[in-house]
Amino acid sequence: MIEKDRHVKLSDEISEAQPERLIPSFYARVRDEALIGPVFDRAIGDWQQHLGKLVDFWSSVMLTSGRYKGSPVAAHLKQLPEITPPMFDRWLMLWTEVTADMLPPAAAAALQDKAARIAESLKLALYFRLPPMPANPLRPAYTKS
Repeated sequence: MIEKDRHVKLSDEISEAQPERLIPSFYARVRDEALIGPVFDRAIGDWQQHLGKLVDFWSSVMLTSGRYKGSPVAAHLKQLPEITPPMFDRWLMLWTEVTADMLPPAAAAALQDKAARIAESLKLALYFRLPPMPANPLRPAYTKS
């Protein structure tokens, strides 16, 4: 896990140019992948626009640029029930491979760590539901009179 105070040091290794190179390369791999590629192809209409949005997202996440103005949870909710938890795992495997190939080690580790936390948050938002609360036998049920 990357410490918070590493952010300043990581900014020396993560630049605006890196997401601009990384994101198109990564999503070229995603689109060729058998499990998740077809889902992305059905969901994304304009790939150039989407790649620009993703560059803005990673710039905002890693460099605090504030350029991204969207809702990842809302975007992924639109794709239910087609997307499944194993698809997040496959996405993370590809992300790990591509970031390790294209970035300095500390930058790759930072992006991998952040992506894993984002994926976990998305999975919780998409799939986790608390069971209904059982009736409390010590409290009478509320009835309207």
